[in-house]
Amino acid sequence: MTDLKSLYQELGFANVQTYIQSGNVVFECKEASPIQLQEMIFDKIESHYGFEVPNLILTPAEIETALSDNPYPNIENPYFTFLSENPKQENINALNSISFDNEFFELIGKVIYSHYPNGAGRAKMNNNLIERKLKIRATSRNLNTTKKLLEMTKFTED
Repeated sequence: MTDLKSLYQELGFANVQTYIQSGNVVFECKEASPIQLQEMIFDKIESHYGFEVPNLILTPAEIETALSDNPYPNIENPYFTFLSENPKQENINALNSISFDNEFFELIGKVIYSHYPNGAGRAKMNNNLIERKLKIRATSRNLNTTKKLLEMTKFTED
């Protein structure tokens, strides 16, 4: 993660912080759109490591909205799957046609909220399945990680 942090700093980002070993990076950059940032980061990682690593940029406001819109407020550890874009209705229908025992999910905007009473590690409704059915990129985080990432963005407040 130290190497990844250095790559972000080389791109000119400020207040670069990493969280756990899953590629979570929080940084400050006021001159580029999320799409431009994704392209810059993608290109930098590809040129440095020699392979492609998709990334997804979320603003603090998007994370706050995801947390406040959580349809499972009384569940101990829901999961948040952040989508790269709004999925097409036909792909939403394909995802909604799937059902697994003891796995619950709800799509609100560009976030899928999931609840796995038997544990996320065994869940069949996982990030790979969501990406395949919706035909878009996605990344999943648990409640604690999502809250921590938002907390890490507080440097952007004036």
